[in-house]
Amino acid sequence: MKQPTVKTEKIILGIDPGTNVMGYGVIRVVGNKAEMVAMGVINMLKMSDPYLRLGHIFERVTGIIESYLPDEMAIEAPFFGKNVQSMLKLGRAQGVAIAAAIERQVPIHEYAPMKIKMAITGNGTASKEQVAGMLQRMLHLNPDEMPHYMDATDALGAAYCHFLQMGRPATTSGYKGWKDFINKNKERVGGL
Repeated sequence: MKQPTVKTEKIILGIDPGTNVMGYGVIRVVGNKAEMVAMGVINMLKMSDPYLRLGHIFERVTGIIESYLPDEMAIEAPFFGKNVQSMLKLGRAQGVAIAAAIERQVPIHEYAPMKIKMAITGNGTASKEQVAGMLQRMLHLNPDEMPHYMDATDALGAAYCHFLQMGRPATTSGYKGWKDFINKNKERVGGL
């Protein structure tokens, strides 16, 4: 009897949601090694209609999924901010990217920005530049492969964070969800 084939390669799509610029990064995992396949941005700075932007996000994320056929998607979770309108817009952009993955039956994993930074740099408050620099070293990227927009490296960071989490048991540190975050950070989210 023939043994079932085990897939030894996994493609992970990372998304850094945004309403002006949305980053994406694709990595290929073979065994315990990861390599960058692609990264870039979906630039909507010249689009004024917010609903057309959402439609564009859906079309582009769907196209990226069709091009690279990811096995999983890692997306950065919107984080609490002072500007409620900005958070609502960011949540819509994230939701549209998630909907594109759901339509293509790609499993989704969500990571808080602090978790991604911690996984990449060992510092949950690292700057975007520090994250980009660590990814450049870990993935052996040439300086000319580094993008102009940090949204692309943030997305690559989400994908790489997911790679680092694969096969690891859930830990008791970190946050189990937004409610857990609020309970552990009442001074930061006052008024809720």
